[in-house]
Amino acid sequence: MSYEPVVVETRRNPGCLIQLLWFAFIGWWLGQAWMIVAWLFMISILGIPIGIVMLNMLPKVIALREPAREVAVYRRADGTLVKSEVEPRQLPFLLRALYFILIGWWFSALWMEVAYLLCATIIGLPLGFWMFDRIPAVLTLRQ
Repeated sequence: MSYEPVVVETRRNPGCLIQLLWFAFIGWWLGQAWMIVAWLFMISILGIPIGIVMLNMLPKVIALREPAREVAVYRRADGTLVKSEVEPRQLPFLLRALYFILIGWWFSALWMEVAYLLCATIIGLPLGFWMFDRIPAVLTLRQ
């Protein structure tokens, strides 16, 4: 008897209250400084990889938010369950590089500033956090 794997999306984030307190006392100013330093790295060709890594880490710096992980659960023949992490399939590197050069670098800057401004309001805070979670996709089409 064969079982299809069940894929579950998981996050290892602290609670909502801790995320809000982190953002209120540390994340709002550290995140803005982190964005500026990342963009300074992006000015030079040698600094681009460091800048991209820093921008991919921005959700964690702003609100202690980890990227979502997909975990597949399989049932073995003996009935035991096995979990394994599933990496999403990425678009071809050349397509992602072309997108970054033509669109990603400037659009992600606008995206981050809009997210930052939304986080400055209580009503816009959830949308701002959601936008920060999407920065890797906006920057380089990372899935």
